[in-house]
Amino acid sequence: MYNKLKNFAYRNRHSIAVFFLLNIACLTCIFLVAARVAYTDTRRHTGLIWNLFLAWIPFMLAYIAHSISWKRNWVYLVIPVIAVLWLLFFPNAPYMLTDLQDLARSGGVGAPLWYDVIIVVWCSWTGMLLGVISLYLIQDIILRNFGRWAGWLFVVGISGLSSFGIYIGRFVRLNSWDILQNPAETTMEILGLVIDPSMRLAAFTVLYTFFFLFVFVLLYSFSHMLQEQAVRAQSTPEQLASTQPTQVNSHL
Repeated sequence: MYNKLKNFAYRNRHSIAVFFLLNIACLTCIFLVAARVAYTDTRRHTGLIWNLFLAWIPFMLAYIAHSISWKRNWVYLVIPVIAVLWLLFFPNAPYMLTDLQDLARSGGVGAPLWYDVIIVVWCSWTGMLLGVISLYLIQDIILRNFGRWAGWLFVVGISGLSSFGIYIGRFVRLNSWDILQNPAETTMEILGLVIDPSMRLAAFTVLYTFFFLFVFVLLYSFSHMLQEQAVRAQSTPEQLASTQPTQVNSHL
C-alpha cells in the first residue's frame, strides 16, 4: 500500500505541487485580508475571498472532467454537463483582474497602499492562475478527442466569451448565480448587450481577450519548454553528466 501511494505521488508530483501551491496562495490571501481587517477594523477587500472561492469552482469542475475523460464513454455523457457548469463559472477566475481598479478608487484607506497592492495583486494573480489551469485541463480533453485545431479554437472562443462575461460582471453587475436563478431575464439582458454593443464593451472584450490569450499561451509554452528540456536531457545523458561537478579525491 505504501509503495502504491509512493509511486502515485511520484508520477503525479507536478500536479500535486500545483494543487498544493494554489492552496498555499489562497491561504496567504486569506491571511493578508484577515490581518488587514484586524488592523483597520473594516471589511475592506473581504470580497476578494469570495471571488477566490468562485474561481475555485471552474478549477475543480475542470479537474473532475479531466480525471474522468480518460474513459471515452464519459466524454459524451457526463463531461458536457460539467462543461456547461464550467463555462458559467469560468469568468469568475479572470474577473479578479478587474479588482485592481479598486486600488485607484480607495486604495490605502486605513492601511498602507503597498499592503493593499500586495493583497489585490496576490488575489488577482491566484484567480488568474486558477482560470488558466482549468482552461488548460479542458483544452487537453478536446485535444485528445477532437484534435489540435479544435483545442486551440476552443481556447480562443472561451477567452472571448470569458472577457464578455467579465464585462457583464463588472459593469452590468450580473454574475453566474443570476443565470441559474433567473435564466430568462438574465438571457434577455445579455442579448440586449449583444444586439446593441457599446464602444466600451467592444474595446474591453477585445483587449481582455488578447491579454488572457497572451498569458495562457505564455504559460503553455513555458510548461512545454520544460518538457522539451527533460526529454532532451534523457536522450543525451552524456551531456547531462558533463554538467555535474567533478569529484576530486584529496589525499592528506
